[in-house]
Order: sequence, then C-alpha cells, then structure tokens
Amino acid sequence: MSTIKILGSRKRIALVAHDHKKADLLEWAMHNITVLARHELFATGTTGKLLEEALDRPVKKLLSGPLGGDQQIGAMIANGEIDMMFFFWDPMEAQPHDSDVKALLRLCVAWNIPMACDRATADFIMTSPFMHEEYESTIPDYDGYLNRKIKADE
Repeated sequence: MSTIKILGSRKRIALVAHDHKKADLLEWAMHNITVLARHELFATGTTGKLLEEALDRPVKKLLSGPLGGDQQIGAMIANGEIDMMFFFWDPMEAQPHDSDVKALLRLCVAWNIPMACDRATADFIMTSPFMHEEYESTIPDYDGYLNRKIKADE
C-alpha cells in the first residue's frame, strides 16, 4: 500500500550546483525569481550564499556538498522535509564526492520527489501548474523491504 504525501502550494526546494554549474543555476534562479520567492529554499554551501545574494532573500544554507551538505539534503528528503530538488551537476567532470551525488539522486527517485538536473527540465517543472498548487505525491511502500527476513552468514 502506497502513501500519499501532499506537497503544499509553498514548496520546500533544494538547490545544488557543482562549481562549473553555479553560474547556470544562478542565471536560471534569477530568471525564475518571482516563482522562487513563493517557496522555501535550501542550498548547499557556496551555492546557498550565491543564491541568497542574487535573489535578495533568505536561503537555508547547509554544508558544502563534499563536506556533508549532500548528505544533509538527503536526510531531509528521507525525512519528508524537501519537496523537490534542482541539482545542476556537471556531467563532464568527475567529482571527489560522486558517490554522494549518486546517493542524493537515488533518494529523490526512491521518495518520488520532482528533480531536475538540467535547465530544460527545471524550466518544465517551474512552468507546471503543480508548482503553484498542492500536489498529491505517491510514496512507494517500503514495508516489504523493511520487514524482509535477513539471514546472517553462517
């Protein structure tokens, strides 16, 4: 049995960008400043500081991604404290914390939250009618997984 989670009309949005994608995220955020102003924003490290200055509004700043910010956002997703994520990651450059990045993307899928990793997808999400109203999101039922029998190695 799945659970329904209501994403309110005021979304809790995580914003993350790798170094070579920060300018792209900032430009996109400025283009969407009016819509973003209606929502609660969270961001990792430097990205949060840059967004707060550019948008002239508060952004809840977490640690830098490689220093634990990705895990902080992941924990917030798992706890139902983030409604969507915009993560402009750099596909052309290996990151020292690639495993953290993959884990964060996996959590978005596991908890069925809207996620954009590029500007085109972000634009589609921002222009969706669901961005401005409540949305019923179906959370997968993980009871079978959580209650599975685990056999210890003998």
